[in-house]
Amino acid sequence: MMKQPRAWQRMLSGRRLDLLDPTPMDIEIEDIAHGLAFVARWNGQTRGDHAYSVAEHSLLVETLFGRIAPGAPAKWRLAALLHDAPEYVIGDMISPVKAAIGPGYGALDDRLMAAIHLRFGLPATLPVAIKRQIKKADRISAWLEATQIAGFSQTEATRFFGRPDGALTAGLSIMLRPAPLVRADYTARHDELLAEI
Repeated sequence: MMKQPRAWQRMLSGRRLDLLDPTPMDIEIEDIAHGLAFVARWNGQTRGDHAYSVAEHSLLVETLFGRIAPGAPAKWRLAALLHDAPEYVIGDMISPVKAAIGPGYGALDDRLMAAIHLRFGLPATLPVAIKRQIKKADRISAWLEATQIAGFSQTEATRFFGRPDGALTAGLSIMLRPAPLVRADYTARHDELLAEI
């Protein structure tokens, strides 16, 4: 009889997260914030002395979402902050790698995201209009990152991500900070938004 491969990961909180059947009770914001603060965007191919983390990216996306939908309730801003939360377990893969892996990656990401949403009082599946606005914020963030720290020209970044509205990006610049600082800011922002719901 073949032994089933291990499909769970032990978190620093002590939780044991089953990747194939994640439950909301096994998800802690401290684990998410820690993991995302140490996961590099762009496969680490960015300028600077620190990796640009998924946690830093998520803070930027939440800020951009707030500019796109200034009247949105705190729960949707929280959804924007958590938009890449499954990457605390599965890492950040660039789009070409996700395409090569196929639909299995998307299914795993969807299961984890549903459990994360439920853990923090959000619907398992977000309304289409909210998902669209978060995706827009994500693409604007990618354009800013591409042009400021990932070596893309504005022309090249625009070809991949579209040119963002200057009013939405005014005054925003990419920060490269040590992971512990980003982890603390991500956790604090999560707590602020959760308190407003």
